Amino acid sequence: MADTPLRALVADDEEPALAELVYLLEQDPRIGEIRRATNGPDALKILQASDLDVVFCDIKMPGLDGIDLAKVLSKFSRSPQIVFVTAYDEHAVAAFELAATDYVMKPVRPERLSQAIQRVIAQGAPPAPPSPDEPDDEVIPVELAGVTRFVQRSTVQYVEAQGDYARLHTGENSHLVRIPLSTLEERWRDAGFTRIHRSTLVALQHVDEMRVDGGRCAVRVGDDWLPVSRRHTRELRDLLVRSTSLR
Repeated sequence: MADTPLRALVADDEEPALAELVYLLEQDPRIGEIRRATNGPDALKILQASDLDVVFCDIKMPGLDGIDLAKVLSKFSRSPQIVFVTAYDEHAVAAFELAATDYVMKPVRPERLSQAIQRVIAQGAPPAPPSPDEPDDEVIPVELAGVTRFVQRSTVQYVEAQGDYARLHTGENSHLVRIPLSTLEERWRDAGFTRIHRSTLVALQHVDEMRVDGGRCAVRVGDDWLPVSRRHTRELRDLLVRSTSLR
């Protein structure tokens, strides 16, 4: 896909925003054909009749909003990639669940749009064969100072529950996402995450040390010591022994 210009659809019900985004895309040599739609139903008609690579889509549109459009496209036998372009940050979780390629905030900066195009190209390239013991990595959209950033699951060392939210801890930062801990536990189990406490998930690959003192268990992840509940201690020990033997 990197050698062939991308065929794109831009969908936005606000004409100035639509024209601006089309203009920015026309300046990028990686973009070829550009189709336009001013609402969801028209966008769907174009996509049903044309074989396009990517949709740059606003979220709040009449008739069929961007999230619903993406749900319909996910059922296509060959669905185009979705890049949401919106002024609203509260839909990042829904975009994550729909496996959107990117989530760009308005007003659109050329350098940020260029990054989104590169992600489309990278995702469309043939993937390297994954290791049978290592599932594909996942990317999570997070909000930081009004900017949507993307965190790779493999960089997350542990996760703490905070009500209906979860805080992802990486080696350098922490990020609050509107996803329940129970959802991440189920989704990331095969990626080596396990619950060690009612409010904590830990990535086994990032556990550096396990200590039992006075009947209380804790694990060290980087510079942090995390308590392990009694009910999870034996299971965690077995998992750590098993994962160490596979390294």
